[in-house]
Amino acid sequence: MHHMFEELTLVIVVAVAVSMIMRALKQPMMIGHIITGILVGPAVFDIAKSTETLNIFAEFGVALLLFVMGLSLNIKVIKDIGKVAILASLAQVLLVGGATYAAAIIMGYNPTIATYIALALSLSSTIIVIKLLSDKKEQSRLYAKIAVGFLIIQDFMATLAVLFVSSSYNGHISMDDFLPLALKGGSLLASMLVFRYLILPHLNGLIGKSQEFLFLFAIGMALGIASLSKIAGFSLEIGALLAGMTLASMPYATEVASRLKPLRDFFIVLHFVVLGSTVNLEVIQSSPGKAIVFPLIVLLVNPISILIMMGLMGYTKKTSFKAGLSMTQVGEFSLILLAVANLHDYIDNSTVSLITLVALITIGASTYMITHADKLYDLSEKYLRLFERRKAKEDHEKRRRYDLVLFGYQKGGHEFLSTFKKLSKKFIVVDYDPSVIDFMEQRNLEYVYGDATDIDLLEELNLKHSKLIVSTITDNGTNKILANWLQDNNPSAVFIATADNAEEATELYAKGVSYVILPHYIGSEKISSFIRRNELNKTAFKQYREKHLQYLQTNHALFESTDT
Repeated sequence: MHHMFEELTLVIVVAVAVSMIMRALKQPMMIGHIITGILVGPAVFDIAKSTETLNIFAEFGVALLLFVMGLSLNIKVIKDIGKVAILASLAQVLLVGGATYAAAIIMGYNPTIATYIALALSLSSTIIVIKLLSDKKEQSRLYAKIAVGFLIIQDFMATLAVLFVSSSYNGHISMDDFLPLALKGGSLLASMLVFRYLILPHLNGLIGKSQEFLFLFAIGMALGIASLSKIAGFSLEIGALLAGMTLASMPYATEVASRLKPLRDFFIVLHFVVLGSTVNLEVIQSSPGKAIVFPLIVLLVNPISILIMMGLMGYTKKTSFKAGLSMTQVGEFSLILLAVANLHDYIDNSTVSLITLVALITIGASTYMITHADKLYDLSEKYLRLFERRKAKEDHEKRRRYDLVLFGYQKGGHEFLSTFKKLSKKFIVVDYDPSVIDFMEQRNLEYVYGDATDIDLLEELNLKHSKLIVSTITDNGTNKILANWLQDNNPSAVFIATADNAEEATELYAKGVSYVILPHYIGSEKISSFIRRNELNKTAFKQYREKHLQYLQTNHALFESTDT
């Protein structure tokens, strides 16, 4: 255990140093993590000897990455992209696989090894694609959803391929192994549907009341369902994605995603480090031609095949182009498939090493291609007209814009909501009180469960385009964070905040807040005005009291009932 701790520490130190260099050179961080893996692996310094422990940490990162991605998806999305995902995935696998098989035969491989190489190179990397889409904050774009659809289809195909290889004995396939897999998969999916629609809605209040419990619950869901999926014979990627999709429509999905991202990012770094540590530089010397031809097939045939298929289905050339670029790498399932094939002596060690190197080359190239997809599209747009119909399906997926945003409802939010409705503009309420969420749902009002200090949430709300932001939250630190963010991203917006005292109000005004509400000041000012009008007339006070009491009962009775 002591040596493991030291090794992990050294790996992180090297990762930090390499990342600093990559940041200075303005290069993708993912490339730096893979370089770190090469440095700490046996090819250079041979620091990372506890590979089993690092692999476990890497799997945590994979599960959390896929879980967070699943939170941005739902059943409707899968239904919308199902047709193009299936047809384009099949076309891509057939074209890339066919080109790879032909190249492998020409280079002297026998048909069996050529088949495994072809299948391996036709599968893309779920982890790489989702990480890059997340970094670019484009998960909600049409091309990104289609790309995720491709990956889901490919993961199922890869699972069947691995099972097929594992179940084959002397060339014969035991079909008895496929029926239990189908039953396990069906049971897992049915269980998740029952949990999603019959159990989870009743747990919203319990889960949402505690931020700490919400965080723990999310990790439990991500890792638990991923483990069950792996035990059932599928991949942990499929299970983690399914777990995220189960919670996707819940009110706290955005909050869960934002809180898990730091943990996800740490563990996923170790995944790329482990990937880089597997490289064998001697393969380049022994097979330089193969190390060039195979990556070129992946980088060129993948996007072309998707361009052709999506163009025929009526998508715009830009959507097709960016979806195609997302598939330009060899995936982790390819390496698993080859490892199983090697275990059964269908392929040799040199072939596994070669395809591992091809995977790293394509991952590196693909990272740049996906990161700079828009620039590449601008350069090649005039050559892509061949792949687009006259009436193409546009990418209408845009973030909703809210002119009015209310942070916190309990302390005076009702009055602001009444004003918002009269303005006839789009508005949304942000709160993490389960009773407020129930209140919003019952009245079909737009809301999001979340914390006002979460920067990812502010970006998800598209707050940089809002015109009026109101915070009834009295925490001065929260309001200062909001004020600073708005000054940097939306200085023209009107921001109304709330403070407990004059000192806090002065601080908020110094940060550019348009108006600061002081509840005690307003309350005392209002009652003082009443005294000046009615002097000491107790009957007038009694009428004023009854009116105020009626207001409180009308607007806060719901919260009293939900607490009991």
